[in-house]
Amino acid sequence: MIEAGRKPALNAAQIWNMSFGFLGIQIGFELQNGNVSRIFQTLGAEVGELAILWIAAPMTGLIVQPIIGHLSDKTWSPRWGRRRPFFLIGALLASLALFVMPNAPALWVAAGMLWIMDASLNITMEPFRAFVGDNLPDRQRTMGYAMQSFFIGTGAVVAGALPWVMTNWLGLSNVAPVGEIPETVRWSFYIGGAALLAAVCWTVFTTKEYSPQELAGFAAAEGEGAGARPSSVQRSAAQFVSGGTAWIIAGVILAGFVMLGRSEPRPALFGAIEIEKDLYVLAGLVGGFGVIQLIAGMLRAQGRSDNGFMEVVSDLFAMPRTMRQLAVVQFFSWFAMFALWIYGTPGVTAYHFGAGDAASAAYQDGADWWSLMGSVRNGLAAAAALGFVVVAAKIDRTRLHAINLMLGAAGFAAILLIRDPALLWVPQIGIGIAWASIVSLPYAILAGSVPPEKMGIYMGVFNIFIVVPQLLAATLLGFLVTNIFGGVPIYAFVIAAVSFVLAAGATLLVKEQTA
Repeated sequence: MIEAGRKPALNAAQIWNMSFGFLGIQIGFELQNGNVSRIFQTLGAEVGELAILWIAAPMTGLIVQPIIGHLSDKTWSPRWGRRRPFFLIGALLASLALFVMPNAPALWVAAGMLWIMDASLNITMEPFRAFVGDNLPDRQRTMGYAMQSFFIGTGAVVAGALPWVMTNWLGLSNVAPVGEIPETVRWSFYIGGAALLAAVCWTVFTTKEYSPQELAGFAAAEGEGAGARPSSVQRSAAQFVSGGTAWIIAGVILAGFVMLGRSEPRPALFGAIEIEKDLYVLAGLVGGFGVIQLIAGMLRAQGRSDNGFMEVVSDLFAMPRTMRQLAVVQFFSWFAMFALWIYGTPGVTAYHFGAGDAASAAYQDGADWWSLMGSVRNGLAAAAALGFVVVAAKIDRTRLHAINLMLGAAGFAAILLIRDPALLWVPQIGIGIAWASIVSLPYAILAGSVPPEKMGIYMGVFNIFIVVPQLLAATLLGFLVTNIFGGVPIYAFVIAAVSFVLAAGATLLVKEQTA
């Protein structure tokens, strides 16, 4: 019997329907993650240029997700609800981008399409995180986010296997003239675009949402978010200005360091270290965060705090304690995953297949095999996600997440130890379990630690700590791989393993809020 005033539990079919759209979203993301480096290299990009070309993905996430979170919190339609309009708009745009991307005639066009595709996927994805928090009581959120993780894994299996299936089962060619995208990749993107739109539409038309008034009543009855409210102390104009000034100075110093390191003749203090131009982007990001704080300081001083920009910035600096602790975990977790996505294809094709020429059959065979290994990894992740529902009832979510991340670290290390490509499925076990955990357990922990009326904005702000490590990876990984590992891409997995270990340690420090 449902207790009066409390959010009712949903049955398995309802949770299935509200999570099904993630199947399509992840097909889109996995096609992007597994094939964009391949497309870039086919169109003439060098390995050292991949990280900076990939900066489109996190940059769009950094901008789009907090904005969409804020807008969806403020949206309500009796017919379409709160989050579902954004599901549909994003899915339409992302599907269109998936049709266009593999037909890019030049590298700059492909890079531009990555911006559009990732922005569209983020418009669809961000509200899905808040959707589960809105509709499920805390006792079912682990199941809800685990179901999302199951569909993430299943969608990634489908997308990762598509190029391999096209080649080995349907007989399509995975080799094309120099500068052209193989037809296996093109048809994979076409199928993925159609599947994305169909899956998201299923969720849009088979689910309903609670009104803001109903959510407020549930929160009052359950005491949800009590003790987990953001700080009521507003950051002053002077604090914004002083903090912004410090960040701008740091950005200028870093830019000067990069300029000095790239000048001719090179100062002796740099020795043999190669300073990549990608680091200018990092300097710009540091300075840009300072500019945002200066703008916030000016608006606060003028008494103009009642707007979306100030709400997002103020909420960023007033995060609940649990969210701040989880932010550290997310930072190191996603830094590792971005290393996998950027350097997986060039690393495995060179290290395990001995292929460095993107136009060669050996490279394309290696790329197809690595894409298939992505399907194995994500299939294991889908299975692991269902297991989390059972295991989480016996062990707290923070310890479970730490264990999963350590298994992922072991998986990254194993890729370097295994030279036979046929055995690369073994490391995918640990990485797959870690991936399932990354996209489910932190969200289940977070959903109970934020005010329900700010679920969307805080899910968007939380995703900043996915985006920031990706931006750092895009600007720093090339520098680290070049100067520490002699430009050999497979050793990016060493960095990934260490990052997972740090994330596991940070997880053990998280104090979970309960209602």
